[in-house]
Order: sequence, then structure tokens, then C-alpha cells
Amino acid sequence: MDLFGDLRRMNKRQLYYQVLNFAMIVSSALMIWKGLIVVTGSESPIVVVLSGSMEPAFHRGDLLFLTNFQEDPIRAGEIVVFKVEGRDIPIVHRVIKVHEKENGDIKFLTKGDNNEVDDRGLYKEGQNWLEKKDVVGRARGFLPYVGMVTIVMNDYPKFKYAVLAIMGAFVLLKRES
Repeated sequence: MDLFGDLRRMNKRQLYYQVLNFAMIVSSALMIWKGLIVVTGSESPIVVVLSGSMEPAFHRGDLLFLTNFQEDPIRAGEIVVFKVEGRDIPIVHRVIKVHEKENGDIKFLTKGDNNEVDDRGLYKEGQNWLEKKDVVGRARGFLPYVGMVTIVMNDYPKFKYAVLAIMGAFVLLKRES
């Protein structure tokens, strides 16, 4: 299992072929992601639920599929994913109140189904309502627990590197057979 020895024994053509294959896989994944962004209208068409604040509707590790078409009105009861200024990670919660003005401006309040109070404590200081610009997407479907892989990889970085090493070794060993 001398991985570096295998790399040294490859001729230049084989090495270029491996690098090109890897680049094609990465670029294909990026094109699919960008295509999903265009089709769904959401900057992040797929997100993982990271906490239990939305139980029993969604559990930690559920994979959500989002859309974010600006012409669709936001309604109470709808589950939205939003970003708050000063926080990197988007939040998945339910809209509980909506205020629409005559000019079309909409402000709304959210709350996790499993939380006792609304989300005003999560918004930036002095902000009492969210606006459409804060919304990353709206939940349209989900796959239960599929996102646990992401949570495990983030919670245990050594596990992530071990999985990557095993996958790399598998690719190199598979190539030889």
C-alpha cells in the first residue's frame, strides 16, 4: 500500500489522465450546483438541518430542498431558511406572523417549532422582523437523516480526513486491478 510509490511509478500520461479525471468530476459537481441555483432561484438549493429546533417537522440531519422565487408571497406557516447579519450559518424556522404593507413590502417573524419563544433574539440587534432579502429559500421537500454525513464530518474532522484517505486509496488500488 505504498501510495506515493504508485504515484512515482505512473508515467506522465497516466498522471495527467488522473488529474484530468479529478478536475472533470469537480467541475461537473460545480456545474450541477450552479444549475440548481439557477433553476431553484436559491443561493443554496440544498441545506442540512443542524439543530433540533424544528422537531417534529424536521430532525437534525434532514436534507432540505429549497426554492426561492421572489414572486411567491411569504405566508404564515411556511418553513423558510434565512440568514441573519453577523451569523454564517442559515437558520431553518417557520413563519408565524406576516405584515404586508400597501406598497408590497413584507416583514415577517419566525420561530422554531420546538422553541418556546420567537426568533427575535436570533436576529441582529435592533431587528424585530425579517424581510424577503433575508430569505435563502423555502422548504419544498426533504430526505430524512441524509445530511447526518455532513454533521458527522463537521463534528469529527479526523473522521472526514480518514474517509478522504480511504477513498483516495480505493481509487489508486482500483486503478491497479
